[in-house]
Amino acid sequence: MALIECVPNISEGRRTEIVDAAVEAVQATPGVTFLDRTSDPAHNRSVLTFAGDAAALKAAVLALFAVAIPAI
Repeated sequence: MALIECVPNISEGRRTEIVDAAVEAVQATPGVTFLDRTSDPAHNRSVLTFAGDAAALKAAVLALFAVAIPAI
């Protein structure tokens, strides 16, 4: 199994409820280890860092998209 790190940036750094929901979606994905979250309100950006195998990361990214796209 290859371990892959994923570091997506989302265009939300001010509304913590949206960032929290994005983090929860990633954390709920089996096989993914959530590593870090950083938000910058001045630039309205958040960076999430997580790792896992390719299949788990694909599922986590799709879960993240499902939360972020309608909300941002």
